[in-house]
Amino acid sequence: MSEPEIITGTILAPARLDKALAEATSLSRARVQGLIDEGRVDVAGKTATSASMKVAQGTPFRIIIAAAMPAQARPEDIALTIAYEDAHLIVVDKAAGMVVHPAVGNITGTLVNALLHHCRGNLSGINGVARPGIVHRIDKDTSGLLVVAKSDAAHEGLAVQFAAHTVHRRYIAVCAGHPSPAEGTINARVGRSDADRKKMTVLPNNSSRGKTAITHYTIIERLDEAAMIECRLETGRTHQVRVHCASIGHALLGDPAYGRTPKALRDLLDRIGFARQALHAAELGFVHPITGEMVQFRSDLPADMQELIDQLRRSDR
Repeated sequence: MSEPEIITGTILAPARLDKALAEATSLSRARVQGLIDEGRVDVAGKTATSASMKVAQGTPFRIIIAAAMPAQARPEDIALTIAYEDAHLIVVDKAAGMVVHPAVGNITGTLVNALLHHCRGNLSGINGVARPGIVHRIDKDTSGLLVVAKSDAAHEGLAVQFAAHTVHRRYIAVCAGHPSPAEGTINARVGRSDADRKKMTVLPNNSSRGKTAITHYTIIERLDEAAMIECRLETGRTHQVRVHCASIGHALLGDPAYGRTPKALRDLLDRIGFARQALHAAELGFVHPITGEMVQFRSDLPADMQELIDQLRRSDR
């Protein structure tokens, strides 16, 4: 595999960071924004977390561009669970463990590879050959529903709804402890962590960094040292449910990045072989971008999460 490309230099003129870096390099402004979101831009020795931050002339920067991906993802005959499909879009019930689109370290076995085979290549080209049809994502180890565009018109219509936060998304999660109050709203900005570029963190709401993130949660059932909760998202930020739940002291069970699962619960997870964050995208609803019809889809809990919940209901476990 080739090495990452590293671009260094200094800001040519005071401006917004994305604009200044586009002027100082051969990268487009959109590309710069994506690299900032991925935590791949350092400014004056610190990881940049906002494309809109102001930078002064002469400020040093470093940009790390990951090793090149194959020009085009390849179709692979991988089984998929399809919740809905028509000529314009497809709703997939993704299994935990499947990456959504190819990236360095995961160039095969992804949802995109599977969709290219299933759809015979008929996916929206808006996101390019590496991410055809992808409108939104869920984490590798999160299971559940996501919609993929088969046409550019569908992609554009769905993207507008996601940007306007009008898409209905309901997640089921299992968290440590019992949140109090039993029903509430977490309104806390989410942005890239300074300590670890691969992780997100909660930021003050008056911060210029990160993005507004709002999660409404409700306890569905109190379990032994844990709770099954529903999370309804107003926004869809990277790792939003995981970061928000951890921020109120109730991290998702099995979360390798944000969780601090109590020992007794860790022993249970090890015993039943539960090795992911306990998070499932259970409902997805939106206006069909072509027909104008409101459509909604539901996904039952996968077997591993159901077993975890059943075990947590037992007093003799």
